[in-house]
Amino acid sequence: MFRINKIQLTQFKNYENASFDLHERVVGICGLNGQGKTNLLDAVYYCCFTKSYFSATDTAAILFNKDGFRLQAEFTRTGQQANIICIHRLGGKKELSLNDVPYEKFSQHLGKFPVVMIAPDDIELITGASEVRRKYLDMVLSQMDNEYLTALIRYNKILQQRNSLLKRFAEQGSTDWPLLEVLDEQLVIPGNYIYQCRKSFCIELIPLVKQFYHQIANNEEQINVQYDSRLHDQSFEGLLHVMREKDFILQRTNGGIHKDDISIQLNEQPFKTTASQGQRKSLLFALKLAEFELLKSNKGFAPLLLLDDVFEKLDDQRMHQLLQWVCTENKGQVLITDTHRGRLENAFEALPIPFQIIELK
Repeated sequence: MFRINKIQLTQFKNYENASFDLHERVVGICGLNGQGKTNLLDAVYYCCFTKSYFSATDTAAILFNKDGFRLQAEFTRTGQQANIICIHRLGGKKELSLNDVPYEKFSQHLGKFPVVMIAPDDIELITGASEVRRKYLDMVLSQMDNEYLTALIRYNKILQQRNSLLKRFAEQGSTDWPLLEVLDEQLVIPGNYIYQCRKSFCIELIPLVKQFYHQIANNEEQINVQYDSRLHDQSFEGLLHVMREKDFILQRTNGGIHKDDISIQLNEQPFKTTASQGQRKSLLFALKLAEFELLKSNKGFAPLLLLDDVFEKLDDQRMHQLLQWVCTENKGQVLITDTHRGRLENAFEALPIPFQIIELK
């Protein structure tokens, strides 16, 4: 079993200094907009993932006019107590420790405390560009496989070097093909590993997405989800060779796993252009719950599930189906935010389950 028992926030976003005890498996967090419901979830996420889910930089998470923030969280994981401290000083180095032992690399922490967040802006996963769906794959797989994260960091570094070289070719009007071939060889190794990981992951992911979608939507609409990659049809080495002339003209790398996508269809039509808001929300939850199940299978225990403002844009039936699974069938800890205390209490009491309400004022 994996739970968070307590979290302390100092100068984090809108919190000057606050502490919260979480003593139930299902926790509702309520309050008016601007009280810090989402920020509290983000603090929990930060302690698990070493970065904010919502803020692009650590600096953006510092309380206005302050010089840094500190988070401290107490977890129980497979019967063992764990204390995590995260400190970020403005203009200084970020610090992260587990049971008072500092990490040398933050990547060592990733995956030890698995977490799944669902927030309103995540609808971009359905409607947005392919980059959003690749990030989704990378976030999940990085928690499941440390080698994947290492390969991803390596790939992005070499890709940046290759793109810089292509720009230099154009600026100088000369080429260094042997150097480009060296970078191609270096790019292929982590690229192939990432591709194989994504391919294997999606083989497990896709049936779960369909299952959860039908469970939440409570219908048999035809959903088709597919992992798209040029590497399905040719080797990475061959792809780089075929795209070389185009790369030279456009001064960037046009073929590789950084162009992968997840395509989704509803009744054989593109999902993003034909689905209703309710259908999009249902699919978002299906993707996230499938992520949850695969993390649970990989780790041997359920990750934390953080649901931000999930009551919006879901009808009562879909909401009941969702809460039935996340609060009753799922045995992991769930933190859910909403603006209405009564709505949270009514939803939990209808299941019925033990719960805790934290009201922010």
